[in-house]
Amino acid sequence: MNALSPPVSDSIHLRSIVIGCLAALAGLMSGLDIGVISGALDFVARDFHASTLAQEWIVSAMMAGAAVGALLAGWMSHHLGRKRSLVIGAAIFMAGSLGCAFAWSTPSIIAGRVVMGLAIGIAAFTAPLYLSEIANERVRGAMISTYQLMITVGIFMAFVSDTLFSYSGNWRWMFGVAAIPAGLFLIGVLFLPYSPRWLMMKGRRQEALEVLRTLRASPQDASREIRDISAQLQQKQHGFALLRRSRNFRRSILLGILLQIMQQLAGINVVMYYAPKIFALAGYVGPAQLWCTAIVGLVNMLATFVAVGLVDRWGRKPILYTGFVVMTFGMGALGLIIDRGVASQTTQILSVFLLLVYITGFAMSAGPLIWVLCSEVQPLTGRDLGIAISTLTNWLSNMAVGATFLTLLQTLGNGPTFWLFAGFNALFIVLTWLFVPETKGMSLEAIEHRLMAGVRLRDIGR
Repeated sequence: MNALSPPVSDSIHLRSIVIGCLAALAGLMSGLDIGVISGALDFVARDFHASTLAQEWIVSAMMAGAAVGALLAGWMSHHLGRKRSLVIGAAIFMAGSLGCAFAWSTPSIIAGRVVMGLAIGIAAFTAPLYLSEIANERVRGAMISTYQLMITVGIFMAFVSDTLFSYSGNWRWMFGVAAIPAGLFLIGVLFLPYSPRWLMMKGRRQEALEVLRTLRASPQDASREIRDISAQLQQKQHGFALLRRSRNFRRSILLGILLQIMQQLAGINVVMYYAPKIFALAGYVGPAQLWCTAIVGLVNMLATFVAVGLVDRWGRKPILYTGFVVMTFGMGALGLIIDRGVASQTTQILSVFLLLVYITGFAMSAGPLIWVLCSEVQPLTGRDLGIAISTLTNWLSNMAVGATFLTLLQTLGNGPTFWLFAGFNALFIVLTWLFVPETKGMSLEAIEHRLMAGVRLRDIGR
């Protein structure tokens, strides 16, 4: 080897990072879809004379599509593979974003949002699964967190794009530009390797070994992992059969459901979908609402780096505790200010600050870590079904939040609505202590062994 060449292990490590980041770009599509509606909604409602209920359905239609996509993704990822599923998701996303851009009525834009959601459901299932299967246990948490990081990048890009197009009110371009990164992602995915675990499931052992040799530090590590996967695959992927006969698998399913409900009822998508309306409650008008929304997107993106940097060093549970405490404070205090009325510039600035505090708490904790945990706690023989169910739960909970927020404001009032979400976050501190395991530094095989041995959920990592 040339003295100037990098060590083989360093080259392989760099290759793993590049592949992981490219796969995580699936999160960019999700972020663009989540973010674009925030700035476009008022303009769409104006042009189509949409009622409050119609606006809630324009927002939540994406989650309905994503729920269907999550169900399809389980079958697709098993039969077609993780890589092909990502390609299909990107193509569908392009079609949906262009459909929204050329919408001519409220029903047509709802239909376009459903198509975009279908793509997001596929990506949200497949990308974390793929990332968990190409990463080793030392960097798995950070690599899966990169998916959530890319969601925040997409949200920020959408918020900035919305703000720039808001001066002309051209909401069609807000949707249309999202097709561009989706097309680039589609091209990039074509160069990704197949998941070695999926190749093993299909009996393509030699191909799986060749992929792992490009991703692991030594041939010995690759061979060892192939043997571990092979041992697990002695039991075929029969998720529904495993669900019927295994109490321990049902525990992991219920944990995945709980984690996704916690993530959504924390209230993040209230902010992401309705940020301009929240800033209107805080006294901001016109473009100022969207520029404040763009700041929210920026903080959301930057704070996610905290999770990426700490998840494999500090651990999952300490970060979740911190995040839920911060979110409880931020949402509760914001509700107090809005309930009392924003009467001065000082309280306007304070309301923005508290919302950014809340965003920081979510982005550094529940945002990325819920996906990490959901991809880790499902046993291999039921992983496709387990992750499909947890992803479906995410989008159904997401849809419930998106479809009710404006109604909650009208029925409960502004302040009590935010206090409701603050109360949820306080509850989640307790639920994290009771049920969430610490999986830092554990292989997927070790996690599965302890789960299926009946170890209490919160003790699986001990």
